[in-house]
Amino acid sequence: MKRTAPLGARLAAAPHPPYHLVTHPSFQPRLHPEAPVNFSGTVDIAAPRDRVWSFVIDPNQVGQCGPGVESIEVVDETHFKATAKVGIGFISARFVVSLETAEQEAPERSVIKAHGQAPGSAVDATAEMRLSGPPEGPTRMDWTADVTISGTLASVGARMIEGTANKMIGQTFTCIRRQLES
Repeated sequence: MKRTAPLGARLAAAPHPPYHLVTHPSFQPRLHPEAPVNFSGTVDIAAPRDRVWSFVIDPNQVGQCGPGVESIEVVDETHFKATAKVGIGFISARFVVSLETAEQEAPERSVIKAHGQAPGSAVDATAEMRLSGPPEGPTRMDWTADVTISGTLASVGARMIEGTANKMIGQTFTCIRRQLES
């Protein structure tokens, strides 16, 4: 029986690499795919504006309405942390998210910035909410969110991310309305 050196040793001893990689000049490998997504909407809530404002700026109250939110920790008046489990397609991740109230004009406007990490994935978001309508209600909430997901979760594609996010957004606003309109 003839003995041969292990493959690694044979490749190392070869005078030139046993392969040649050719790529198109425009090829840019992406080690960390990103999926930027923009969301916006309007929700009418049959409640006074001050009551809606108090609810949506309180992390402990509004956090109960977030699908997958496991915990909320208030760090100080403008910073808090949340842990949430998110599943998109066949991929599931537990994010630890740091949130900051970046701007606030009571009882009409608030901007929140967020950065979250999960094994192999990250999320960055900026969300703005504007409340309008008569002080006694109903209150109209116009909102926008710019979200960038990177890493493993981003690899599932923007359409799947948008579909899951829209479902979660709908669940969140249904809960908020239920809490405030009862």
